[in-house]
Amino acid sequence: MAESKDILLGRIRGGQGLGLGQQVRLTLLLCGPAILAQLASVLLQFIDASMVGSLGAAPAASIGLVSTTTWIFGGFAMAASQGFSVQVAHLIGSNDFEGARKVLRQGLTSVILFSLFLSLAGLSIAAPLPRWLGGGADINGDATGYFAIYTMFIPAMQLSFFGSTMLSCSGDMKIPSLLNVMMCVLDVIFNFLLIFPTREVSVLGAEFTMPGAGMGVRGAALGTGLAELVTAAALLYFLLVRSKELAIVRERGSFRPTPLCLKNAFGITGPMWVQNVIMRGAHIASTVIVAPLGPVAIAANSFAITAESFCYMPGYGMGQAATTLVGQSLGAKRRDLVRSFSRITLVLGVAMMSALAVVMYILAPQIMSLLSVDPDVVALGARVLRIEAFAEAGYAASIVAYGSCVGAGDTAVPSVLNLGSMWIVRIIPAIFLTRVYGLPGYWIAMCIELNVRGLLFIGRVHGNRWMKNMTQTA
Repeated sequence: MAESKDILLGRIRGGQGLGLGQQVRLTLLLCGPAILAQLASVLLQFIDASMVGSLGAAPAASIGLVSTTTWIFGGFAMAASQGFSVQVAHLIGSNDFEGARKVLRQGLTSVILFSLFLSLAGLSIAAPLPRWLGGGADINGDATGYFAIYTMFIPAMQLSFFGSTMLSCSGDMKIPSLLNVMMCVLDVIFNFLLIFPTREVSVLGAEFTMPGAGMGVRGAALGTGLAELVTAAALLYFLLVRSKELAIVRERGSFRPTPLCLKNAFGITGPMWVQNVIMRGAHIASTVIVAPLGPVAIAANSFAITAESFCYMPGYGMGQAATTLVGQSLGAKRRDLVRSFSRITLVLGVAMMSALAVVMYILAPQIMSLLSVDPDVVALGARVLRIEAFAEAGYAASIVAYGSCVGAGDTAVPSVLNLGSMWIVRIIPAIFLTRVYGLPGYWIAMCIELNVRGLLFIGRVHGNRWMKNMTQTA
């Protein structure tokens, strides 16, 4: 299977023809491991949420309160990595492997320094953040502890993103996917030991003492951070030592970023950073909208978002495949393949997410019951999940089309589309709908907005202006 993928990618770089069947096969070969990684990530979120949810509504609400802010920091880290990995995809597509490794070295230095800045910034706001978000005294302490530990591990998260995106854009989806699965397993183990206190456990009639740190919410943050640290080390090993295209361990070269490399990176990353701030600002605004509804609504909202991620798997996996295929096709100056791959990934992503939306609608109560033992949280979460099921096709279109745009280095206009859709179509109506219908009002606004966003992105990739090319050696 790996050989078939490499042969097909080689045909792109070599200017050889690719039939529709071969294009679909290559797309599935690339997105398969990425979907597996998404599945592992979703299971991780489910297990994390269920572990914390078993502690009660207040601990779950404390994580839900700061979750949008953690997304902001994670979005900054991911965008920083993609500013360099997209350059690498273009250079590999044009068979300039030396130039790709040059960008890799400069990108490594840049993201390490950037992640240290992010970590210090996060620690500086950890104490007042829950109050800014409108949290109550019953959850603010746990929220601060969770966020502080999260930000301490941002450098590990940044290096994990960097290794994963670099390998993926080179065409190696398998290693990042398997290591992300490993991270999920480690996270479960660490959380199991750190969240709960030492206790007596019964398995098949045998009782034994299970050690535990009893850290609660803080244990969930520490467990995830330790799992990210181990995974980042493994990803860097496979990237810097084992990768056929990008290994630099036996090659001399400067790690000092050049103005050209940074300019190219910022041209991709800059709009993504702006989008991240304003989009995540909208998510924080949504938290502020939901917070006055009380701990049950906060917990139901947070758990429903986690449950909805069940549908994201094929969308984000297909989006990653689109970034790689579009990036390498543009580097090879194969604009016919750029358009074809953007359409194939779009159709497959929408079809897969729509099928999962049907499953989510039918099993909404059962899915929510896996995350919380509170019947009020389960009932409210199931209700909003069934509303959101009608948004998954549009959401899929926006995810996959955005992946194509990122692969082309086209991030400015897509950022504007995301921002306008989120703030105008979702947040403003949500303010009024939430007052009338409670939490379901917010999710109705979200459902409408995601469908509008999907149509906007379909229109974007249907044209030609998004297909850019950036193959200058940095």
